[in-house]
Amino acid sequence: MNDSQNVLDLGPFFHGTKAALKLGDLLEAQNRSNYQDKKSNYIYFTATLNAAKWGAELAAGDAQERIYIVEPLGEFENDPNLTDQRFPGNPTRSYRSKSPLKIVAELATWERHSDEEIDGMLASLKTLREQGKAVIID
Repeated sequence: MNDSQNVLDLGPFFHGTKAALKLGDLLEAQNRSNYQDKKSNYIYFTATLNAAKWGAELAAGDAQERIYIVEPLGEFENDPNLTDQRFPGNPTRSYRSKSPLKIVAELATWERHSDEEIDGMLASLKTLREQGKAVIID
């Protein structure tokens, strides 16, 4: 975790995805991104359930949506894709790390966003891609 004088957030921390993982597994950088056709230099996570739900719902693929409770095993920073671009001050409590995240639990149940909300978000993301604005700073 970050040193005690520079702690960004105490958590708990979540990671939304469609990957089937087991307790104790490590999420690591340099794996295929959930959102772009490339390897990611970071592993992304959040301290809000709402942001984790979006992560699971918008991840690529047709597998079951999952939200894991994770433990950062190294230093992490504010996610500049959200904090610098869209939500100054990091109200989404979104972070990224080059160090692994350890799966410590899986949420058994959680309430999805409505189909209308998800369709609206997907349409917004499609528009951003078409405008060349769906760039992830990685």
